[in-house]
Amino acid sequence: GRGIFKGRILVAQDAQKIEAFQNSRNLLLSDSAEIDTKPELEIYADDVKCSHGATIGRLDDEALYYLKSRGISSENARKLLITGFAQEIVDQLPTPELVAWLGQIIARRLERPQAK
Repeated sequence: GRGIFKGRILVAQDAQKIEAFQNSRNLLLSDSAEIDTKPELEIYADDVKCSHGATIGRLDDEALYYLKSRGISSENARKLLITGFAQEIVDQLPTPELVAWLGQIIARRLERPQAK
């Protein structure tokens, strides 16, 4: 699959003392997966603290090995790492109902058979 992230922070000239941070975290789950990420800052004010970042990675082979060495199947080890990655982001949302709903969606998605 392919994902695209294009984020933009716009700070108007009269919006002084603003703090803004934009971060795009991406987990590639197959050799054919691609992500294009383009965070943007458009700042017209002087007194601001703004930054952006982007990370792209794959599942950690050492973490997978560790989980498998503890008797967890490859499939379940993979699901645990994916769930942990996603849940870390979802848990930052301010609405408990939204956190629970997204947690259910993630769990259902991971129960689907994966294409080889």
